[in-house]
Amino acid sequence: MHLDELRTLLARHARSDWSTAIDGVLISRVDRSDPPAPSMSGTVLAVIAQGAKRLALGDRVYEYGAGQYLVASVDLPVTGQFTRADPDHPALGFGLTLEPAAVAELLVQAGPAVYTPRSAAGAPSGIAVSDAPPALLDAVVRLLRLLDEPRDRAVLAPLVKREILWRLITGEQGAAVRQLGLADSGLSHVSRAVRWIREHYAEPFRVEDVARLAGMSVSAFYRQFQAVTAMSPIQFQKQIRLQEARLLLATHPGDVTGVGQRVGYDNPSQFSREYRRQFGAPPSRDAARLRDTVRAPASVLP
Repeated sequence: MHLDELRTLLARHARSDWSTAIDGVLISRVDRSDPPAPSMSGTVLAVIAQGAKRLALGDRVYEYGAGQYLVASVDLPVTGQFTRADPDHPALGFGLTLEPAAVAELLVQAGPAVYTPRSAAGAPSGIAVSDAPPALLDAVVRLLRLLDEPRDRAVLAPLVKREILWRLITGEQGAAVRQLGLADSGLSHVSRAVRWIREHYAEPFRVEDVARLAGMSVSAFYRQFQAVTAMSPIQFQKQIRLQEARLLLATHPGDVTGVGQRVGYDNPSQFSREYRRQFGAPPSRDAARLRDTVRAPASVLP
């Protein structure tokens, strides 16, 4: 029953830009299965009401469909593809941005009952999939109903969003969501390194220096970075470089060498070789396709 009403609400309120009148809430409607496309995951909860999607992170592949939810607790480079979506049965999904401050506030309020001590908490994977329990689906439906109730929305929407977050914190993927709100968790240390690499992706770096920035030993940093991202720090940097290059080529299709240099490749042959391995076509040919491609706002949705 929850899924039936969820589909109805999502179909009625879907917009082309995926936005809604509730801050942090996204609605997706996708009418076709396109080829795999790279994007950044964001830190989000995604619930599928109809259709299915496959998501790749490094060497890990996640598949999720109607009645399942995905949590991305770190903003990671992923490649996504809808595996079931057509005009008669579009993929429909709900998304909620996960804010570390909101998680931390709930953890403080809940106290030790849900707190995971640092000594017992390794860094979980940055992405995880589970079946959505009825209580979570019920809260999502009640939040979406508020799109039809503007008078109540300002007061009730923050309360229902907190309930959804609580269902996540205490649910099957609670460890990852809890660590999102803990300032000294393994996940927060890796997230610090991820942010630094994203901001300095065009610069060479030593893993030792990034580990120091993250406040970890080199061995612990490497191990936990792999656990969260399914990649080494250098592989992660390469993914970011290539995704940024693809975005730049969409607006500068005739400057393949310049784009490669801008994202950190001094060797044009290496750039072309790694770009083709990642996207299945050399930069110049892929750039022609990109001019007619509209990127989805959030790759983990629906």
